[in-house]
Amino acid sequence: MKNLLLAILALVCLTGCSSQPTPATQAEKTQPKPAEFDTGRVALQRLYVAAHGWARDAQPYRVQSVSTPDANGHDGKSGIWRVSFASPSGNGTRPYTWVGTDTAQGMSRGVTPGSEDNYSPTNSSTAVFDMQFLKVDTDAAFQTAQKHGGDKLLASAADTPITYILDWSKPTNKLIWHVIYGPEREGAKLVVDVDATSGDFIRVEK
Repeated sequence: MKNLLLAILALVCLTGCSSQPTPATQAEKTQPKPAEFDTGRVALQRLYVAAHGWARDAQPYRVQSVSTPDANGHDGKSGIWRVSFASPSGNGTRPYTWVGTDTAQGMSRGVTPGSEDNYSPTNSSTAVFDMQFLKVDTDAAFQTAQKHGGDKLLASAADTPITYILDWSKPTNKLIWHVIYGPEREGAKLVVDVDATSGDFIRVEK
């Protein structure tokens, strides 16, 4: 009987020792999280939910991608998106940023709210829009822009990053994707405007 108990104890000890994490399992836990890249419409929907935690009537007025070393925007996707929202009832605005990559220096992954500011409904730069007008995503907007000068530009400068800005044009009453061939609008090599509702080409900005 004593020998049987000793055998059982030895078996329990052996089982307990074998259940310890293997070096491979521990290494998997320390692996960096893969980067995530979203199109503009997906990022807006993600941040729209967050903004409604701040104000129930929050509406977007500007969507913008940010270039990173691991995302050139040629597929309509970015690892960083900033969306600015306005709350008409609260007379305030607030930006929200989504980060899905570790290459954004000083920025943590996930959704981060910015500081609140005053809102003026007469300011054309903060004209809110209904998200139902957004039918065309950045991947499709990029393909349209390619047909209007973008393809030739990238053929000669393939490393040019693509930046996207979405806003409402009061003069034309249209929601517009500005497809920017460069990290910023100022000094860009080419800017093509695409109707974010129909997907139609609007113009090449001068």
